[in-house]
Amino acid sequence: MQETTTHSVSIEQRKTIAVSGVESVVAFSESKITLALIGGEKLHCSGAELKITGFSKTSGTFTASGKIFGISYGGKGFASKIFK
Repeated sequence: MQETTTHSVSIEQRKTIAVSGVESVVAFSESKITLALIGGEKLHCSGAELKITGFSKTSGTFTASGKIFGISYGGKGFASKIFK
């Protein structure tokens, strides 16, 4: 049986982010949070003054607050791998 890979992302007024379908928090700093999603994909959130306000591994929910500049999926881009 195939494992479900659904998740959702909600950002409110660029101040709070809520994500469902989270497997783990891979990395965290005040400017970037990296999450591992169910199914193996990664989600990156960039911003300033970021703080984790909640994470439940059992339910797969994650929340954070701060100044959110953007989110992206996947790893580093091709150019960043070449030019270190």
